[in-house]
Amino acid sequence: ALGRSPVERTPVWLFRQAGRHLPEYHAYKAEKNRSFLDMLSYPEDVAECTLQPLRRYPMDAAILFSDILVIAEALGIEVTMPGGVGILVPNPLTGQE
Repeated sequence: ALGRSPVERTPVWLFRQAGRHLPEYHAYKAEKNRSFLDMLSYPEDVAECTLQPLRRYPMDAAILFSDILVIAEALGIEVTMPGGVGILVPNPLTGQE
């Protein structure tokens, strides 16, 4: 497809947050009583949230449930998502050190 050659199936890219609109995602999150960021620390939660869109839609593959914010956390930068206000970085980097 990339080389404009005929393909059996047209590749489709879905938005990366495909599962977050699903009622089963919200029910699972409530059942586990974990925030989005907390769920990223539990492999079973990552697996479940990755598979939910595949159970609902006829797709061939999934993108692992995660977020770019895990990089900031791995670097020791605190990131929160309190809900309703977006992403918060309480102590952002302010200089080169």
